Amino acid sequence: MEVKTISLALLAILFITVLELVRREKLTFKYAFAWLLFSALGIAAAVYPPWVYALAALAGFKLPSNFLFSGLLCALVFLSLLLTVFLCQQSRRNDRMAQKIGLLALEIDELKGNRPGPDPRS
Repeated sequence: MEVKTISLALLAILFITVLELVRREKLTFKYAFAWLLFSALGIAAAVYPPWVYALAALAGFKLPSNFLFSGLLCALVFLSLLLTVFLCQQSRRNDRMAQKIGLLALEIDELKGNRPGPDPRS
């Protein structure tokens, strides 16, 4: 089997898997976009390799394989950074939600008479 065929098959499987995860609502498009973009670029590189050679030469790489490996490394670092940003945003949302739930629970307890509320005379 040729390397080009294997690459196309693996990238197509990745692309279809990500689309299927989005369709089943196990992955939001916001998170899937980068995966779809990189797999589409990989498919384009496998279908039309001369542009990979040209980009590698333009970037100063002697071998296109080194260019692809460094590009892949950069893509994975970018995805890790992107996912870390999303994780931090979600953590902040969870903290705010926990605080709001705590305040609502306190208010419910006060309305039920389980806890005394603030003294209105003070």
